[in-house]
Amino acid sequence: MTPAAIVSEDFAGDATAVALFLHGYGSNERDLTALASALPDGMPWASLRAPIEVTPGGHAWFRIVTPGHPDQDALDAATGAIRSWVDAAVPSAARIVPIGFSQGGLMATQLLRTAPERVHAPVVLGGFVAAGEQKADAALRESRPAMFLGRGADDQVIAPAAVERTDAWAPVHTTLDARSYPGLGHGIDARMLADVQAFLARVGSPQDHTA
Repeated sequence: MTPAAIVSEDFAGDATAVALFLHGYGSNERDLTALASALPDGMPWASLRAPIEVTPGGHAWFRIVTPGHPDQDALDAATGAIRSWVDAAVPSAARIVPIGFSQGGLMATQLLRTAPERVHAPVVLGGFVAAGEQKADAALRESRPAMFLGRGADDQVIAPAAVERTDAWAPVHTTLDARSYPGLGHGIDARMLADVQAFLARVGSPQDHTA
């Protein structure tokens, strides 16, 4: 099922990059739109609604069976749904900048790990990576694209094994900007938002980088 979305007024343009907000489990497409304030001037954005309804108004990219260990088939289906939306809505010349929170952060990494040629500077907030070798991991070990990884130091939601897995995977496969925020649990605060804004300003436009 193709996700529903809300998009910025300037979405249908000729930008070289489009931000893609990916919410967490049990939320919806309106949850992360405030993060648009951290985007570089002129970057259009879209905020997707995950396709699985788990509560009234609450959606998920996949159902949680074992926390921190998503089923690969369910993960592939969710990644394919996002890519289908991107292929239909985003000009082929533009790269996506996936910005995901929690389960949406995992989806941001899956987009990178399966189709890195379409992704620029993913932002992972309170998220994690899936276990196992993914399709583009070998290529990422060579190219090591920029990635932001932010997490509350007091986050008790993401399974510890998933956090450890992410902390081991990210520095080997990306040029990593990793931040931990004392006093923050499973959430986003002004400190994190400011660091995301600085990161996106620093990594520049896709044409300034190789895939």
